[in-house]
Amino acid sequence: MSPFDWMLQPLKRYGQFRGRAQRAEFWWFMLFYYGVSAVLFAIIFAGFPWVEMLGASRDPQSLAPMGLDMNFWLMGTGGVLYALFYIAMFVPYLAVTVRRLHDREMSGWWYGGLLIASFVPFVNMVAWLGFLALIVVCALPGTAGPNRHGPDPKDPHQVEVFA
Repeated sequence: MSPFDWMLQPLKRYGQFRGRAQRAEFWWFMLFYYGVSAVLFAIIFAGFPWVEMLGASRDPQSLAPMGLDMNFWLMGTGGVLYALFYIAMFVPYLAVTVRRLHDREMSGWWYGGLLIASFVPFVNMVAWLGFLALIVVCALPGTAGPNRHGPDPKDPHQVEVFA
């Protein structure tokens, strides 16, 4: 498969939390997700220096005669696009992470616990260490051969009888 195919694989398996995901599927999708996020954030933040420098935070209407209201349009459009992108990618992001943990013979509830902990005050500081550990775990190779979450996705000789 090409890198582009790996990026799209989680979208093709939308909402599929069962099974296993190879490292290539996980990391190419993460590159796609964070690459698009970076571009959208660049659009959002492109107008901030000019807007703040000219005092628009006090009087946004003062910028319209100078043509700088385009910065507000960029920030608003970028924000809406990012929100739509985030909503669309939320389930594939969760699913590919859970499947990656399954490939390591771990339950997807480990990720769920980290997500819940990240919203609890003071516990969220410790949860960030868990997210760093998650990155390391997802970088390690998966379990060789079948495990309780399914067949080995790297095994070319694996035959599914009732596929």
